[in-house]
Amino acid sequence: MKRLFTLTICLVLLQIVHAKPLSSAKFNFQWIPGFRDTTILQRQAINQPAAPAPLRGIYERRLDSISKDIPLEYNEYVQNYIDLYMQNRDEMGQVVGLSKYYFPIYEKAFRDAGIPEEIKFLSIVESKLDPNAVSRVGATGPWQFMYTTGKLYGLNIDSYIDERRDPIQATYAAAAYLKDAYQEFGDWLLAIASYNCGKSNVERAVEKAGANDFWSARQYLPTETRGYVPAFIAMNYVMHYFDKHNIVAQACNFSIKTDTVMVKKYVSLSNVSQALKVDIHELAILNPCYRRLIVNGSTTTPRRLILPQTAKENYAALYNVLNEPGEPVQAEPKVTYASYTENKPERRMPTHHKVKRGETLAAIADKYGVEVQDLKVWNHLKSNKAPVGVTIRVASGDEASTSASVKQRSKKVI
Repeated sequence: MKRLFTLTICLVLLQIVHAKPLSSAKFNFQWIPGFRDTTILQRQAINQPAAPAPLRGIYERRLDSISKDIPLEYNEYVQNYIDLYMQNRDEMGQVVGLSKYYFPIYEKAFRDAGIPEEIKFLSIVESKLDPNAVSRVGATGPWQFMYTTGKLYGLNIDSYIDERRDPIQATYAAAAYLKDAYQEFGDWLLAIASYNCGKSNVERAVEKAGANDFWSARQYLPTETRGYVPAFIAMNYVMHYFDKHNIVAQACNFSIKTDTVMVKKYVSLSNVSQALKVDIHELAILNPCYRRLIVNGSTTTPRRLILPQTAKENYAALYNVLNEPGEPVQAEPKVTYASYTENKPERRMPTHHKVKRGETLAAIADKYGVEVQDLKVWNHLKSNKAPVGVTIRVASGDEASTSASVKQRSKKVI
């Protein structure tokens, strides 16, 4: 499973060398919490000395005091990530603020699934609690599910809804994955590692190490995963002791006091916005899974709608919107994935994609929320190879019909 763990180390090092924290004016969700594996060499490269022995002792004691079901071992790999997080105080302050809304959701899902509550911090490593985060390979949502894995764990993904973005549904899916992984490996850190690189990679690492624990198997794991678990441990530390490091929790710019209703018809969020007299962008933040700003509920499949608590005099208007029969709801002209810092509508969902060198059909399918087999059928492709330089169809429907010339080019390449 690919992660939002992808910003190049050169950019990270450059930012640290110049001692410039990431912009606090805009919450940059592409910020990545990572150094490469060779800790000592990187400390030399950025002229950043290791923490003094007394401080190391403090970090170690603090981590030990918060360890519960998952061992939070302190070492220089973990210290690297603690240092990096501490250099981004404004962003960590925003994450702490967002956790007031998202962590109660995570904690309930983990209690229901019977997995350790502290795994909630993994979502910060994945996405910084951004339900609209999308990695360069198409991993989506607060828990960064790829399309195939999301479907495997019961998440609905179609032209109306992407439950990878739903904090509630995605958390239950993440809990199910991690529980399955723990049952296989018997070690929570290995289960967490598998969330980054997949179970097969962890199986091979354990076999090579001849031991069933992360620190023994670490050297045999992919480079990214070697840092992924230390990043998780460091995030446990930072989220417990942020106030000891001059990190100030910032308030959310949306309501964290909410109500929930189940919707049994197609309802536009714009109509709900008007009825409740609340900003539609706040509704989009609270309901990020609805790709067209339409709740596609039905009597057989009611959909959850999260609402900011509002004045009681607005309830009658809301009841009318949710219950009175009316004309079928038309798709919104633009798809909006709300950001925490700015409210700009995104483009209409594209129907075609020009294949770039290095892209695969699987990655393209994940990016647009479709199946590889759909791409093959729509574009008359006979293999799983993506035709470089060719514009292919990535959506169904007449509006996405592929021209004869494109089809011919696709056939010719394949």
